[in-house]
Amino acid sequence: MDGLFYQERTGCQWRFLPHDFPIWSAVFYYFTLWREDGLDQRIQGILRCQARGGGQAIRGRTRPW
Repeated sequence: MDGLFYQERTGCQWRFLPHDFPIWSAVFYYFTLWREDGLDQRIQGILRCQARGGGQAIRGRTRPW
């Protein structure tokens, strides 16, 4: 997850992820897998909710998951 956050924050190319992260192809693989499944949007929704309102309900639920 840190590799995904780093790439999103910096906008660096996948192949130029720092060496303290897993190999770029593994990070990209999970990014692609989660994007196709919609998991990336759910994670962003949870993080956005926590950042804006301290964990307010999403779509009427008491917990975002």
